[in-house]
Amino acid sequence: MDIEQGSVWIPFPTMERFMRDVFTGLGVPRADAAICAKVLIKADQLGFDSHGISRLKPIYYDRIRQGIQRAQTRIGRVKNTPTTAVLDGGNGMGHVVAHHAMTLAIRKARRYGLGMVAVRNSTHYGIAGYYALMAAQAGMIGISGTNARPSIAPTFGVENMLGTNPLTFALPTDEKFPFLLDCATSIVQRGKVEIYAKLDKPMPAGWVIAPDGSSKTDPHQVLTDLVAGTAALLPLGGAGEDLAGYKGYGYATVVEILSAALQQGAYLKMLSGVDRKGRKIPYPLGHFFLAIDIAHFAPLASFKQIAGRILRQLRASQKAPGQNRIYTAGEKEYLTWRERRGKGVPVNRETQKEILAMREELGLKKYRFPFDP
Repeated sequence: MDIEQGSVWIPFPTMERFMRDVFTGLGVPRADAAICAKVLIKADQLGFDSHGISRLKPIYYDRIRQGIQRAQTRIGRVKNTPTTAVLDGGNGMGHVVAHHAMTLAIRKARRYGLGMVAVRNSTHYGIAGYYALMAAQAGMIGISGTNARPSIAPTFGVENMLGTNPLTFALPTDEKFPFLLDCATSIVQRGKVEIYAKLDKPMPAGWVIAPDGSSKTDPHQVLTDLVAGTAALLPLGGAGEDLAGYKGYGYATVVEILSAALQQGAYLKMLSGVDRKGRKIPYPLGHFFLAIDIAHFAPLASFKQIAGRILRQLRASQKAPGQNRIYTAGEKEYLTWRERRGKGVPVNRETQKEILAMREELGLKKYRFPFDP
């Protein structure tokens, strides 16, 4: 998405420290706050603008303030075997239990070749790619997924039932960046709708479906209707079967099952965030993390070389008329990081207001921004 006119660039170290101090001000222990801030700043560094600083207030800050998410994360171990584990996040910080879970999966994989950890009773954990990249950086294949509050309608349906449910892969290559595929199983995720609302821009037709089957494009109305259940995001491929929307629907269902059934957690409408009387309650999300140690299959250097050759051959293949470049997954994120590393995070006008509000409410007076009144 184009950067909004009026956006201000804030250096990454400054924004990361600010987010860490916001979390600490909310009662998150300092070490945990550092993890949360690292996950969010990584999203902004790679261009996942819907999951970085723009998510700090409307998701984590507000939910902790409302008492539907705990600042203190007490991780419970439900089950543990040499290669697997089931953890309980206790409705604490999703980033913290997710970081712990992938660390545990990597440790198990290092010894046995494979490690998988399932998590229940967690909360929004940021970009799934952060955890998959943890494995890739350790010389492993990383896979992660999570369910989420109902957003996606099943094929031939109009009711939001499934979450945006990302299914994410990362693996090392011999290039300067790993292969990273981090995307929702819907055409668009809720976070991007929030960005369109902040920019006050209409969304493309075909992303969101109304109960009568028509398309909705007003992001402000869509955010309200998603909560009310009178709008739904469409799965990858769109409505019906002509463009294979059933594939996105199927993958979203796979993630839902793996995020709930393995750990005996919540699913579908149980993740709506309200009780029968309409009162706000926690979103007890489930996640899964898989680490595969490549060295148990083949020499790591050889794997990385073959992976790199595959990606380079794809990029060198014949291009469509009018196109001058083919990308592979993870390349655009790497290019975004190279472009932004000297500039920082682009902060749009609405997020600027949120930053100033959090600063004032928490008394973080040491921070001064170019958009100060």
